[in-house]
Amino acid sequence: MDFYGQYVLEYILILGFSILVALSTLALVYDINELNTIMASARSGVLLGSEMDGVAIYPHETFDDYVGKHPRLKTGSKITFIRVIYEKQGYDQVYKKKKIKLKIFASVKSVYNKDDRECIGDRINYYVRRSICKSFKTENLTNIYYNPAFSDNYFITTYDVEWV
Repeated sequence: MDFYGQYVLEYILILGFSILVALSTLALVYDINELNTIMASARSGVLLGSEMDGVAIYPHETFDDYVGKHPRLKTGSKITFIRVIYEKQGYDQVYKKKKIKLKIFASVKSVYNKDDRECIGDRINYYVRRSICKSFKTENLTNIYYNPAFSDNYFITTYDVEWV
């Protein structure tokens, strides 16, 4: 028998403690979920950028530049995605967000020229940033190159693609 309300008091204490623990972990779970969304969008962007290697539509000036300087890039290449990693670089006062820099590792056996690989890497980085902006619906916050890309709490830039 509960003459003094001890069971009710214990129930309220347990319930209160459970709510406190749940609310304190909510921010951590939200941050982890946002990072997972960024990384999933980055992987999706890498795959899209790799596919666009052979079927991209270029402005006339860019196409002429590719014909003259990078004729190899007019045909498709088998690009193998290795991995993508991120590096947190602290809080930025300009954007009032935390900065993340992504590094993509990829491999391509048929392109040996360093300048050609750099052009392919630029295209992959573009599609990575574009995919992130589309995931968070922040296309209007950035420039035409999606550099930097924005999420709710982060702004994202990319290193040059590391060719393995």
